[in-house]
Amino acid sequence: MTHVPPPAEELRLLDAELWQLDARRSQLLHRRAWLVAALQSAHPVHPAPQAPMEASRPEATAPGVQNLLLLLGGVLLTVAAMVFTLVSWGHLGIAGRALVLGAVTVAALGAPLVLLRRGLRSTAESVAGLGLALTVLDAYALQQVAFTGTDGAGYTAVASTLLAGLWAAYGLLPRAAGLRLPLPAALAAAQLPLLFWAVSAGAGSTGIAAALLVTAGFDTGVALRVTAGSVRVLAAVGAHGTGALGALTAGWLSWDAAGPGAAARAAALLTLAAAIALVAAWRLPKPAAATGHAVPGGLLLVAAVGGVLRVALPDGWTVPGYLACGVALSAALRVRLPEPVRRGLVQASAAVQAVAVACAMPLVVVALLGPLGWAERWWTGAPSDARAAAAVHMPWPPYPGQLLLGPVVVAAVLALLVRGETRRPQALTGATLLVWATAMTLPAVLQLPYSTALLLQGAVTGAALAAAAFRFLPVTGTALALGGSVSLAFLSLASQTATLTVLSVLTALFAAASLRPHLAPFTAPAALVYATALACVTGLAADWQPQHTALLVLVVPAAAALLAARLGESHARVPVEVTGAAAGLPAVGLAITAPPMLALVLSLCGVIAAGTAVRSDRRPVGYAAAALFLLAGWVRLAAWDVGTVEAYTLPVTVPALCVGARRRSRDPQASSWTAYGAGLAATLLPSLAAAWNDPHWTRPLLLGTAALLTTLLGARHRLQAPLVLGGSVLVLDALHELAPYLVQMTGALPRWVPFALAGLLLLALGATYERRLRDVRRVRDILTTMN
Repeated sequence: MTHVPPPAEELRLLDAELWQLDARRSQLLHRRAWLVAALQSAHPVHPAPQAPMEASRPEATAPGVQNLLLLLGGVLLTVAAMVFTLVSWGHLGIAGRALVLGAVTVAALGAPLVLLRRGLRSTAESVAGLGLALTVLDAYALQQVAFTGTDGAGYTAVASTLLAGLWAAYGLLPRAAGLRLPLPAALAAAQLPLLFWAVSAGAGSTGIAAALLVTAGFDTGVALRVTAGSVRVLAAVGAHGTGALGALTAGWLSWDAAGPGAAARAAALLTLAAAIALVAAWRLPKPAAATGHAVPGGLLLVAAVGGVLRVALPDGWTVPGYLACGVALSAALRVRLPEPVRRGLVQASAAVQAVAVACAMPLVVVALLGPLGWAERWWTGAPSDARAAAAVHMPWPPYPGQLLLGPVVVAAVLALLVRGETRRPQALTGATLLVWATAMTLPAVLQLPYSTALLLQGAVTGAALAAAAFRFLPVTGTALALGGSVSLAFLSLASQTATLTVLSVLTALFAAASLRPHLAPFTAPAALVYATALACVTGLAADWQPQHTALLVLVVPAAAALLAARLGESHARVPVEVTGAAAGLPAVGLAITAPPMLALVLSLCGVIAAGTAVRSDRRPVGYAAAALFLLAGWVRLAAWDVGTVEAYTLPVTVPALCVGARRRSRDPQASSWTAYGAGLAATLLPSLAAAWNDPHWTRPLLLGTAALLTTLLGARHRLQAPLVLGGSVLVLDALHELAPYLVQMTGALPRWVPFALAGLLLLALGATYERRLRDVRRVRDILTTMN
């Protein structure tokens, strides 16, 4: 009888068998993947043959070809009509001329109506274009025959008016409703009458600007009311083009106005241009387009009123006058206007205020960057006042008091008028920048005493740093403190006492600010920079030799290394280390004229770097320490007038080879180039260069012996780097010794030998190429036979 286990026992047996099946399946899948990879490596898959090329497709559509042919036909007929009118006109009498042109024009204007009834719309458009061109030629012919003595500009104004009316009437005919060319052509002709009428009447720039602006108003009305797409686009283009030309002309007239009357006329034109732009902004449905039209409208209003104020106010008050108009324009925030229009007016006000600030920027630049000129005239004596100190090598801009009103007024506007959670912080930042620039420029503008300027700029720098320390605009305050301290440091170079005092104060100020963790990454490096400058200045004031001052400067890198070790995981650690390392460069530069002292300075720098490398996270600095000690040794050898190259290279090669051997002992898979390449090249290559120019035999012999030993060691241990470097140096050394004999042998050879060798080389390459082509053809024939 069959034994049936209980359900729990049967479930356990089933689970065990399923687990064994899964394990076996995983083993088989791994084996299958290995076999597939082995087969693919043994028999690589050849790329599939390319698909046959598709048949060429036509590059132009049938409607496109049709339209091109019709366009070319219309153009050629128009050219023929022009040639007939301009060249062959004189061969006919008056009656014949009128008959020919009249008949052709009537036929060209009537044919599209028939063609439209037959459904030939494109052909009708081409013939209609020819008819419109013929009407222009009719007008020209009429002027040449009947109105030869008339003014050209006046006749053009009348003719363009008549043509615009004729073309508009023709396009509005019920039977011509399908034509899209007459109405845009009529609108294009309507751009000319007022302009040519102003030119004919001698209205001057004012009349021309008025004509352009009235035309722009007409185009604006057409663009806002007409529904036809082509007419609206052409009207918009005309409105923008004529409006821009008219507004620019009016702006030039306003700026060039010498009296109140001319300024008032220019202001009227600018107001008209502003009204056109604002009406368009009010009526446009899209908010972006409405804002884009409201911005120039607001700017034109400012230009209109500001131009009148410019004439009325004294010299120097032009920028404040325009600025007042721009600030007044910001009152649009309180007026009930469509939001896009109000936004555009506010942006126009902001643009005017930005221009006012930009006009004051030369003044701020001179006040902040002008003191840089004291770097060439240091300690020549304190200047008479702050303006003389700032403008030491840069011209002082005129009207400084009026120009400085711009940043002050804009700062007040940003602080008092700008609201909103997103814009308020940005406005406060901008106001802070402007107030700082004003405070730094104010001593030079008011011509305060030199010492007062130093105190005021120092107070502004300290205030900015204090604001950043208490997290009131921390980023902006820190940036302003750093920038102001640079200007203050250069400004103090005029006097020795001022320089020592200012650098000491700046060092202490930024060192104290470094106690704040969020400021330390910026202020600690600044403190080290000013400490380095203070050390240099102290040595100079004490009449020390530059190489002795270098020892004092090295205190800064040592202090930076000690400070970085105590900072731990602070964000200021890396900036402090980088600044400390950079502070060693002035020490090296000061000692470079005295080689013994330079060797001492490099050794001390190596000691500082070695002390930094003791830390577990700064082990790579040990390489820099080794390089500094090596440089110190080289400088000492140079000071002792040691000229042997190997005295400089062997101290590099021996430690490098020792390090490479240790590396290979720990990692047998390491490349010989990584382990021994740099060490061997450090001695073999410079020695080879020296031996190449050495007339004696001692150095080449010793170098060849060393290269031979290196090659043998590389061959013995099967190492590529010693084998290649040693063999290459050995061959080059041998060629150097055989060079005189090779030159003699080359001179003895006939001149045809090099050409013969080149010919043989080319023949060999050609034969190889032909043989490979033959093999390819043979393989192709075999594959074809197999198929």
